[in-house]
Amino acid sequence: MSTTLIVPEHETDADSEAVNDVSGNGQTRRRATAEGMAAKQRDISVSEFFAKNRHLLGFDNPRKALLTAVKEAVDNSLDACEEGGILPEIWVHIEQTGENRFKLGVQDNGPGIVKKQIPLIFGKLLYGSKFHRLRMSRGQQGIGISAAGMYGMLTTGKPVKIISKISLRKPAHYYEIQIDTKKNHPEILNGKGEGVDIPPNDAGRAYIERHGIEWVADYDPEGDHPPQSVKSGTRVTIEMEAKYQRGRGSVDDYLEQTVIANPHVTLHYVDPEGNQKIYRRSTTQLPDEPKEIKPHPYGVEMGRLVTMLKDTKAPTLSQFLSSSFSRVSPAVARRICDEAKISTRASTKRIGRQEVDALFQAIQRTKIKAPATDCISPIGEDLLLKGLRHVVPGQFYCAATRPPSVYRGNPFQIEVALAYGGANHVHKVSLELLTELLHESDARTLRQFIVNTFDGLGGDAADRILRTAKFGTRQSPGKLKPADIKRLHEGMQNVNLSEGQTMQVLRYANRVPLQFKQRDCAITESVLTMNWRPYGLSQSRGALPTGPVTVMVHMASVWVPFTSESKEAIAGYPEIQKELRLGLQTVGRKLGMYLRRRNRVKQEGERRSIFLRYLGEVASAVSAINGTPRDRLFEQLLKVAKRKTSEADVQLDDRGKVVDDENDFGDNVLIVEPESVDADELLALVASRRNTPPPREDVTPEDAAV
Repeated sequence: MSTTLIVPEHETDADSEAVNDVSGNGQTRRRATAEGMAAKQRDISVSEFFAKNRHLLGFDNPRKALLTAVKEAVDNSLDACEEGGILPEIWVHIEQTGENRFKLGVQDNGPGIVKKQIPLIFGKLLYGSKFHRLRMSRGQQGIGISAAGMYGMLTTGKPVKIISKISLRKPAHYYEIQIDTKKNHPEILNGKGEGVDIPPNDAGRAYIERHGIEWVADYDPEGDHPPQSVKSGTRVTIEMEAKYQRGRGSVDDYLEQTVIANPHVTLHYVDPEGNQKIYRRSTTQLPDEPKEIKPHPYGVEMGRLVTMLKDTKAPTLSQFLSSSFSRVSPAVARRICDEAKISTRASTKRIGRQEVDALFQAIQRTKIKAPATDCISPIGEDLLLKGLRHVVPGQFYCAATRPPSVYRGNPFQIEVALAYGGANHVHKVSLELLTELLHESDARTLRQFIVNTFDGLGGDAADRILRTAKFGTRQSPGKLKPADIKRLHEGMQNVNLSEGQTMQVLRYANRVPLQFKQRDCAITESVLTMNWRPYGLSQSRGALPTGPVTVMVHMASVWVPFTSESKEAIAGYPEIQKELRLGLQTVGRKLGMYLRRRNRVKQEGERRSIFLRYLGEVASAVSAINGTPRDRLFEQLLKVAKRKTSEADVQLDDRGKVVDDENDFGDNVLIVEPESVDADELLALVASRRNTPPPREDVTPEDAAV
């Protein structure tokens, strides 16, 4: 449909000129506006962007900011120690300096950092050595620790303080740095913009003490040996606006979970209240060092392929393919070129867009081996069991490591561990709360206080707590001294204040605990969508199963697909979700076998208790009827009861296998059996209560046949 403009015949030339003049002014205004907008366009520094959008990096509230800063510093320390082949020793110190202000210090015993790299690592965003290499590491983007320093500078105005040394004989380097957010460039504030070199040995110790520089110079002494000096390492100190709070998503919780996935680390932690806790390493075995690999052809997208062709120095297409990609030999390169109908000797500088598109499609159609998996370093099933038992209490532990798999050409591996029987470790009774409850209680004995105060705790659990704390059952709660209360608190670290406990899911990516955005994570989704009822757990639709269960899931990969820059949740690629489901099913089957066996033992024990209740009366009645000696008859009835309920006497070793049974729960299972009364002792006890003699050991087979 067309539109025709009709000009009235009575319109004058003056009117026409006025219209043209208005039109010209409009064009002038539009041109001026466009030029003004163009003049306002300028580059945006990455530091300036993240300073305004710090929530993208995990600094969206004071409590989370403290945890994120600790996480980034500890991750860097662990990576540095492992790359240097050093067993990690890490010191974490948090001190409150004012209202909602905390000073965080993290030090390691790693190889240290050379002087010229220190300002760039801690004072420039998107700077690091891990982004462009394909090998497993905790850090990926080169943002974390410098972003933590930037947050501290924005909220308190205080610079980041770094001290690093590479040898006892060489000077340590001390810097006070802040980021110029407009230029994404470090500003060095001390030493006239050059930093300070601290001399080694006693002169350096005196300088550090005189200037108030924080540095742990010696390891803790071992036995009668004098303390050894820390030869090398790095310490970063950041003062920031933050909030310290215990519980889920706290620094304490993060450090405990870090120890589970890194059993080779010794971690010293001092919280803002001055409490010191040391997590000792449970193994001296360092993880296998992952090797760097080239990108796999299946993981390279079209745009990336174009860029690689522009940047390559290989003269021919065949050489480009075989030298730039993993698992591409000259023979595979020839097959790709034949599929794309391009010569193997075609020049990489003269390939057009259509040929690149044909090459990309040919790569997808050509069968290429999966990438090598020596670029990732899984924790391993044995160390998973050690780490989980070291921190999470329980009676049954199992672990499973899936074979390596691939998503988008990136190798990854899923590991799952499970602990059953321990209380949910993020809902612990604090020392302060325990003290208040003791003062408020009117219980006459400590055992009565425990049973009556905490839901879900029976007499057996109370007795175990008292044995652990080395108290008698008739100890009065009102007479406990502060040292006694602390000892009792240590014995009941895993008592829940309420029942209805649900499964605790511990998520890890490259040995790093993921604390937030659980619902957005593929790990949580896989746990929720899995049916746990066949494995002996109660579960409502769309909810986590209930029970004293802790599940740990670890994803190791050269490039973990995080859903955001803050690295808090894993994206749900189908290949990843499949491996997660298979790993969870493996530990679920082992748990189901254990629970079914335990239920059978319990049922047989209840049957035995019923038999024992009436054996005395039956023996007396039969003896009165037919004159059979009562004592012999009672002994034979005891043997029959024991034989018929033999399942109650099943003995399991600490690896989850029935004694004399080589294939019960499979490999990588650990069972911690609670203390129980021996069956023979129980029978003797019942016999004594019935005023009958216990069964004799000299009963012959002929007597048994009677």
